[in-house]
Amino acid sequence: MKTRQLPFAATHLPGVPAPPEVSPDADLLRRLKARAAELPIEANLPAFTGANAWLNSPPLTPAGLRGKVVAVDFWTFTCINWLRTLPYLRAWAKKYGDKGLVVIGVHTPEFPFEHDIENVRRAAKDLKVEYPIAVDSDYTVWNAFDNHYWPALYLVDAQGRIRNHQYGEGAYEMSEVVIQQLLAEAGFSGFRDDLVSVDPQGPEIAADWSSQESPETYLGYERGDTFASPGAVVPDAPHRYTLPSRLRPNDWALAGNWTITDGAAKLIEPGGRIAFRFHARDVNLVMGPARKGDTVRFRVFLDGKVGGAVHGSDVDAQGQGTTSEQRTYQLIRQSGEIEDRTFEIEFLDPGGEAYCFTFG
Repeated sequence: MKTRQLPFAATHLPGVPAPPEVSPDADLLRRLKARAAELPIEANLPAFTGANAWLNSPPLTPAGLRGKVVAVDFWTFTCINWLRTLPYLRAWAKKYGDKGLVVIGVHTPEFPFEHDIENVRRAAKDLKVEYPIAVDSDYTVWNAFDNHYWPALYLVDAQGRIRNHQYGEGAYEMSEVVIQQLLAEAGFSGFRDDLVSVDPQGPEIAADWSSQESPETYLGYERGDTFASPGAVVPDAPHRYTLPSRLRPNDWALAGNWTITDGAAKLIEPGGRIAFRFHARDVNLVMGPARKGDTVRFRVFLDGKVGGAVHGSDVDAQGQGTTSEQRTYQLIRQSGEIEDRTFEIEFLDPGGEAYCFTFG
C-alpha cells in the first residue's frame, strides 16, 4: 500500500508473514456475513466533480448512481499493490455488474507520466480495466474522499452512503461479502453467494510476504535513500557513477553516465547499470523510455549471471527485454528458498528512465 504523504507505507512489514489468502470455509463465511450485516455509515459518497475525464463511461454522479451499489477504487497504473488487487476488481465487475454493482476506478497519478491521459488510456486497455474510470490528475476526487492511499476501496450502498473501506491489499473475502450484503439490502438478487476465484498472472500474483525484506525504493533524490555509489548524488546534472565493491542489503547503486533528478535516474549513454542487493521473491521496476516512441533494450543479471528460470514476465529466458512505455516491469520471479541476492539491469540503449523498485 502506498501513501501520498510518505515514501513507503507497507500493508505488511517486510519479513513478517501476512495472513494467507485462503478459500473461506462455511464458518468463516458465516462470521464475515455477520460482520457485514452490521456495517456502520462512514460518510456520504462525494461527487466526482473535478475529474479531468472519464474512460469507458460518460461522467457518473452520486445522484445518477443512487439505487446501485458502488465500489470506488483509487489506483495508479504503476502501483504494484494495486496491480495485485486488480484480478478481484475485474472478477467483481464481471460477476455483479449486471446484478446492481458499479465498479469505478479513480486514477490518481503518482509519477509525472501518469498524468498523461493517453498513458492512462493505454494502461487501462493493456490491463483490461473495462469498468468506468474517472481520470483524477489534479487530485480533486482524491481530496473529496480525503483519501491517502493506493490502492483504496470504498464500498457504497444504494442510498449513496459509504459503508466499508479497505486500504491496501488483502481482505478480499470481506470486501466481497460486503458487496453481497449491500446488494441484498438494496433488493438485488440473482447472484450466487460464493466468492470469486481468480487466476492472477505476472505482477498481479500476490506477494510472498514471508520472504520479503526489501522495501519500495525510489531512485530520485527527493525520496531516494540507501544510494551506495561512491560519492554523493549530483542532482540534476550528468555524472559518471560507479558501483561500490560491495552492496549491503537494500543498498542500490548506479554505473555509467546518469542524471539523477528529483523523481528518477535518467540514463545518458548506453551501457549504464543499476544494481540492488535485495531479499524478496520478485523484483519490479517502474521504468520506461524518456521519449514516447523510443525503445530501450536491457539485460537482467542475478548474482552476475544472465538468463535462467528466475526471469520475470517482462524478461525472456536469456535475461533480455525491452521497454517501450513507462510502467511497472517484472524483472525477477524466483522459486524455492529466498536469500540475499544482487540484481543488476544493464541498459543497452540510451534514454531509459528508472523511477522506483518494488518487491513481492
